[in-house]
Amino acid sequence: MDDQWILTATGRSPTNIAVIKYWGKRDEELILPINDSISLTLDPLHLSATTTAAVSPKFEKDRMWLNGKEMSLATERYQKCLNEIRKRASEFSDEKRGIKIKKEDWQKLHVHISSYNNFPTAAGLASSAAGFACLVFTLAKLMNVKEDLGEISSIARQGSGSACRSLYGGFVKWAMGNNADGSDSCAIQLADENHWTDLVIIIAVVSSKQKETSSTSGMRETVETSTLIEHRAKSVVPERIVKMQEAINKKDFEWFTKLACKDSNQFHAVCLDTSPPIFYMNDTSHRIINLVERWNRSEGTPQVAYTFDAGPNAVLISPNRKTAALLLQRLLVQFPPKQDTDLNSYVVGDKSILEEAGMKSMKDVETLEIPSEMAGRSPVQKFTGDVSYFICTRVGSGPSVLSDETLIDPVSGLPNDYAV
Repeated sequence: MDDQWILTATGRSPTNIAVIKYWGKRDEELILPINDSISLTLDPLHLSATTTAAVSPKFEKDRMWLNGKEMSLATERYQKCLNEIRKRASEFSDEKRGIKIKKEDWQKLHVHISSYNNFPTAAGLASSAAGFACLVFTLAKLMNVKEDLGEISSIARQGSGSACRSLYGGFVKWAMGNNADGSDSCAIQLADENHWTDLVIIIAVVSSKQKETSSTSGMRETVETSTLIEHRAKSVVPERIVKMQEAINKKDFEWFTKLACKDSNQFHAVCLDTSPPIFYMNDTSHRIINLVERWNRSEGTPQVAYTFDAGPNAVLISPNRKTAALLLQRLLVQFPPKQDTDLNSYVVGDKSILEEAGMKSMKDVETLEIPSEMAGRSPVQKFTGDVSYFICTRVGSGPSVLSDETLIDPVSGLPNDYAV
């Protein structure tokens, strides 16, 4: 058999945003959480990781490139994912190309992996969730793994806990499980992306810089030092999980908002209760919360839900497009772009929301009327440039195979943009 062949698979996996947060592990090695969590999968067109995995007898070792830069696969998390997928690999053959791989051959064959995110890495936008979900999903396709998504999600969990939730679209629960080996700690789809299609999500990217305290070390410090975390995990979250599932099932936006905002605020309170305290949000994050809370109170019913992961970036969820357009107007009033900014690069993703808000140029932003709930504060304080940009998106689908795309050259086995 010709040993120069290269076999590839390419996949795309979305990121997700938790509305009932995962924070704290009961087992660091297996990444087993101390509570259930619930998330929304975001549209992969706007926030996703794309990965090509390649295998060939001519590859001398496992190699990986992330966003064009080679990185080590020697870390425990990557090795676990690779080993677990290789264990489940099954026979593959392609008679036309003369490729025949037996089950046991996968343990000896090396892989090359190239991956990129279409959004900032390690800035509190769950890039590791999309990355590890995509890695495991794509390797499973390459190695002809037969297990269902639930089992594959438990492998992705061992790379990055929240990655397990990115194996499904729509609304997803990560069941913490009870088994010591983690076999029942996996993702469960509560409803697919077509269940509640009215929701519109606007993400205010306050900072795309890598956060000072990683989620991994932050969680460890919280579990070791916070007196609030045990109360949250045992007494608060279980009831919230039940209520959030019910709110999603009934499409009850009022309850959804109350639960999401409360849980986000409690998560950050637990971070502040950590010693030393962890500050993921900043002044801009707090101003966005105030903007939303003031508007919600003035209307008497929730207009927008907010949630913040381990970073300063705000994820704002509206019940429909009309409300999302009104929200975007308010955000642009208080957080306008710098003068020389192109509006189309300041608001990205689903730009139709920008059109519905009546924003065609910077002149439209400059002439926006002050909303009534802000009018009492004279003059309205503007924080020009404090938001890097906004992403408009929606609840989206789970991972998919990209049959017409590859990030690895089929001849060299190296990334397409790799310079020797």
